[in-house]
Amino acid sequence: MTELTLVIGNKNHSSWSLRPWLALKAAGLPFHEVLVGLRRPETKTEILRHSPSGKLPLLIDGTLRIWDSLAICEYIAERQPAAGLWPDAADARATARAVSAEMHAGFMAMRRDYAMDISRRFPDQGSAEARADAARVQEVWRDCRQRFGAGGDFLFGRFGIADCMFAPVVTRFRTYGLALDAISQAYSDAVLAHPAMREWCQAAEAETPLENTN
Repeated sequence: MTELTLVIGNKNHSSWSLRPWLALKAAGLPFHEVLVGLRRPETKTEILRHSPSGKLPLLIDGTLRIWDSLAICEYIAERQPAAGLWPDAADARATARAVSAEMHAGFMAMRRDYAMDISRRFPDQGSAEARADAARVQEVWRDCRQRFGAGGDFLFGRFGIADCMFAPVVTRFRTYGLALDAISQAYSDAVLAHPAMREWCQAAEAETPLENTN
């Protein structure tokens, strides 16, 4: 098997990079990590050296390049089926894919108003639209936990791709101090306590803030 390489952006801010990074960790697949500094004069050129889309993250497996977070997660699940990154039951698996796709494609106001910034804390100054997005996220979490989460602390019991997709949102809610219902708070605590998530957050907190970089 070829060695995998994951090209990512700054850990403090790159929400899309976090998702497949967590999936690789959850799958137990060894990989080489290449970090490209964001918001620098050379950033675009450096990304294009790796990624045909000009965006990160990018997974490299031999001659194969995959440049979308959810597509990378799907590839990891196929490459390491024993990791169980999707739920076993058909109804749970379909729901997990649906909520992952909803996260992948939606919540634009929340992304705009609650940018990922793991190392710092800000007051909640989100718009009504962003708060509506945050409420919908919690609705998803409650529904998944109540219907499918009996086997563990995560959305579908064991940690999987759906949790990878929502992990950056967990950090956003913490950064901006959003009030969470009891189920959502317990779920957020479980995600933040996951060993891979703790590893990522520790590295993020050690980075220099982007606005202070050249």
